[in-house]
Amino acid sequence: MVSLERTGATFVSVERESPQAVLFQGISERFPAVSVTTQMNSSILRGVFGAFLVLGTFACASVCLAQSPIIPSAVNVQMVTDEAEAVLAILARRKANQPITEADWRRVFSSEGYVRLKARETSIKRAFEDADFKTFVFSDQMAERAPALEQTLARWRSADVTGAARLALAYLPKAARINAKIYPVIKPRENSFVFDVKHDPAIFLYLDPAVSREKFENTVAHELHHIGYATNCPSKRTSDEIEELAPAARTVLTWIGGFGEGFAMLAAAGGPDIHPHAVSGPDERARWNRDVANFNDDLKKVEAFFLDVLGNRLSPDQIQTKASSFYGVQGPWYTVGWKMSVLIEKTFGRAKLLECICDQRKLLATYNRAAAKNNRHAREPLVVWSEAVIKGIKTRSVDAR
Repeated sequence: MVSLERTGATFVSVERESPQAVLFQGISERFPAVSVTTQMNSSILRGVFGAFLVLGTFACASVCLAQSPIIPSAVNVQMVTDEAEAVLAILARRKANQPITEADWRRVFSSEGYVRLKARETSIKRAFEDADFKTFVFSDQMAERAPALEQTLARWRSADVTGAARLALAYLPKAARINAKIYPVIKPRENSFVFDVKHDPAIFLYLDPAVSREKFENTVAHELHHIGYATNCPSKRTSDEIEELAPAARTVLTWIGGFGEGFAMLAAAGGPDIHPHAVSGPDERARWNRDVANFNDDLKKVEAFFLDVLGNRLSPDQIQTKASSFYGVQGPWYTVGWKMSVLIEKTFGRAKLLECICDQRKLLATYNRAAAKNNRHAREPLVVWSEAVIKGIKTRSVDAR
């Protein structure tokens, strides 16, 4: 099982098998059909999501944009809020000095969000017991936070999830499809993550009152790009060709997939001319700007890692440890990946960038060509990947020769 985990405002990777496992220009032409389904409890919702509102114990709103009924939907995204709603219902009963019944707890523990959350924690061997969750819900802190959590859930429910899906699809192949469920959840750990990408893709987002609707939309777009990327790239032909490469070359190509974080930052922003933290707070934006300023040094750090892998100088555990260090809060997989992507798109166009996204053998060499053009007139030249790396990732295995 693979997941990306987020603490605070940004995502870091945990329990990751490989970066590939997770990971509005021309939109009307690219997306003939987009379907977004949300599930909600009418006792929580105070406004209207889009133009649809169905009252009841549970209500569903469905927004479909379709030019033709025979064209399958490019996106099927469901927002499932049953866990958060069930927890808020208990908090509301507690505030009103009403008894909390076993039926109230059954509603929590049988909710889809809770069941899948528990499955995820169990899959990574992290303790997650119903009794501990009851203690968490009954804490004084939760009683104090209940009004803010309810307001946050309502705010997130008004988010333009369709727009977030379109942003993700704009940086995926034309035939790409995205299927995912989004779970805003109330839970003890303040982390968020992508889970079960291969079978039933899920995005779990910690219900955080500090996160605005716009930031929520940006995060959803980022994670939907990971899901679309993991389920649509690379092609079978590309995968088969990569299988013929030497083991060390395959390992480097796998970790070049870490730059998918940068692709997702670009997609979620909406284009190369929009700051990737346009909807973030000033501190987050300032940190990003500082880190991007270290692009040249960080690229060379990643290159040194690639060369060590190609030279068979690292054990599997050392490879995992070193590669994971490039995630950080938003480390080189994000910043270097984003800047390379922006430069390629601005130099050669989005179509060329999409080639690189789905065939990572092309990414470093394509960036080098873009950097060479940029450096002819740049005041601060960009470093390029060495020929040793470019050639190393093309090395075929002995059996394939």
